[in-house]
Amino acid sequence: MRISRCLPAFAGAALLLSGCSLLGPADAVRDGESGEITEAADADAFSVRVGDCLTLLGSEAEGAAEVDSLPTVPCTEPHDSEVYLAEQITDAEYPGEEAAGVMADELCYGAFEGFVGMAYEESALDFTTLFPTQQSWDDMEDREILCIVVDGEGGVTGSLKGVAR
Repeated sequence: MRISRCLPAFAGAALLLSGCSLLGPADAVRDGESGEITEAADADAFSVRVGDCLTLLGSEAEGAAEVDSLPTVPCTEPHDSEVYLAEQITDAEYPGEEAAGVMADELCYGAFEGFVGMAYEESALDFTTLFPTQQSWDDMEDREILCIVVDGEGGVTGSLKGVAR
């Protein structure tokens, strides 16, 4: 998967979820009942889901082109990012990196206002996307686009849903 960022600090950068390692990072550590993350960890990027909180700013993921892990934290701890949407690409063939990135940008832009509570252009927040690479598409049947809202100031506790800023 590739993550593309709409943040000025990340301009031109994108992360691709490669899934190359057989002994890569572990799944996110979650509560058995709620499914919420309970411990900070570099989690397998394929285990990240809607509602998960991340610390992307200042991490190895910042500015990277390909990732196999993302820094997850409980949402009660300071973080700067939250996954707000997951959707599958339904194309039969890999659309190509550029087309997958455009799909991800359009999807995440369209869902931003519904999650944050105000239009992207008016918000102090940004978003980034995580989408398949050719390799993750072929080797891992990866079809998922993840939308991640990012607060460039960091230090968020709780969800960014409905913050309207």
